[in-house]
Amino acid sequence: MKHYGLEKDFKLNIEPNHTTLAGHDYEHDIEVASRYGMLGSIDSNSGDTLLGWDTDQFPMDFKKSTLVMLSVIRQGGLAPGGLNFDCKVRRESTDVEDMFLSHIGAMDSFARGLLNAANILEKGTIPKMIQHRYASWESDLGKKILAGHSSLEELEAYTLGKKEKDEPASTSAQQEKYELLFNQQLK
Repeated sequence: MKHYGLEKDFKLNIEPNHTTLAGHDYEHDIEVASRYGMLGSIDSNSGDTLLGWDTDQFPMDFKKSTLVMLSVIRQGGLAPGGLNFDCKVRRESTDVEDMFLSHIGAMDSFARGLLNAANILEKGTIPKMIQHRYASWESDLGKKILAGHSSLEELEAYTLGKKEKDEPASTSAQQEKYELLFNQQLK
């Protein structure tokens, strides 16, 4: 849409369950659409990652709803759409009360995700850690790469021209630390 100049006229509606069917994390396509300024609404349903088909289940996972709400907050909300529930009652849940309770549970999941996301951003610990982790993208070379003004040949020459003493230090990505801090924010 950006290629054809349509980004001001259209936004995307992302269904996280389709993301899992494509082999990505639940929040992957939401974050990508948001980063490109194209996220307009979310078909707020989930599925069973082990089944391999679209089950349109109600989202009840606070971790996933928190990750989704982090994207929504960072982009300043959802517009022109919002969170849409096109979920269906599944398995043994077949009566009106099940549908009623599942909508309440899903809305509660996103409300808790919103509170969790706001807390994460207010505390700032995880965002600062991420900023530090990717600080090299603020270097002259990093900015040149991000701006699309570098080539693979240039980067190869840069890498081959480095002396052993100039090699970057091998540092831990600290994945478990990030996951621990994130999980401590969930309520």
